[in-house]
Amino acid sequence: MTSGRSQEFARQLVARIESWPIAGSFAISRGAKTEAVTVVAEISQGGHTGRGECVPYSRYSETPEGTLAALRAMQEPLSNGLDRMALQAAMPAGAARNALDCALLDLEAKTRKQRVWTLLGRPAPRPCTTAFTISLGTPKAMAAATAKAAHRPLLKVKLGGDGDRKRLAAVRKAAPESELIVDANEAWTPDNLERNLNDCAELGVTLVEQPLPATQDHALARIKRPIAVCADESAHDRASLKSLRERYDAVNIKLDKSGGLTEALAMADAAHALGFEIMIGCMVATSLAIAPAMLLVPQARYVDLDGPLLLAHDRDGGLRYEESLVYPPEAALWG
Repeated sequence: MTSGRSQEFARQLVARIESWPIAGSFAISRGAKTEAVTVVAEISQGGHTGRGECVPYSRYSETPEGTLAALRAMQEPLSNGLDRMALQAAMPAGAARNALDCALLDLEAKTRKQRVWTLLGRPAPRPCTTAFTISLGTPKAMAAATAKAAHRPLLKVKLGGDGDRKRLAAVRKAAPESELIVDANEAWTPDNLERNLNDCAELGVTLVEQPLPATQDHALARIKRPIAVCADESAHDRASLKSLRERYDAVNIKLDKSGGLTEALAMADAAHALGFEIMIGCMVATSLAIAPAMLLVPQARYVDLDGPLLLAHDRDGGLRYEESLVYPPEAALWG
């Protein structure tokens, strides 16, 4: 029989699906969407509640409903004392584990009345410049969107295969002073890889993200890369890193791929040790999903945490953005 005291301090899990309208639409090579569907986990214990948010991604066979079910299945282990470190083995890397990992960290920080970076012995995050995404479209549409964002110092340009040089040239003309990084979302092929990379180099692009499908990226090891190439869909957690060293110069760490901040921080340490540059990325989500990723900023060469900027509105108490400058979270939001 469970004692009244243990019942009082048992952890309770609540999870739900949320939908957040996107300002306009968000388009990449795999399609477009007009809303961000997130899943939120809340863990309560002893008068405190920790929160985490994730974005299930169909590219990895995740759905909001499946993620919600995976989270709710963890109520009993959490009630029985499952902690954050045991969670890493109890669930696979992915969106569901991310939400729980971040919720447990938030709960621990609130319970101990410490900021989460102090708790983890990590440097305090600092305000930093985030990339701002230009969605895939026609050269004319992308130029128009870029003109509105040309004052931003770092733009991330979504490309999609055929016609990419015209798209990129239009963007560069509209934002001659901005640093450009490119994300092809696996849309290029081994046949057009070198030509597209050379086009990017000629147009002053700094980094190209995931040009080839993850199953075909071995072609990157056979060519001389004129600019840095970053792994996204090919890089998930620490176990994926060593095989990528000859193919990529950088890795994009996302909490939804790594399965939470715990693994993301370990992955960043491992990637740095292997000589990779680090990019911190996100899905289109609210500030609750972005806040934990701010702890990775001190190790990052590229920061791409503009998810809330792409929404019609963020959740209350969200991160503070001043144009492209994003500030660390307040404790009330997370951590």
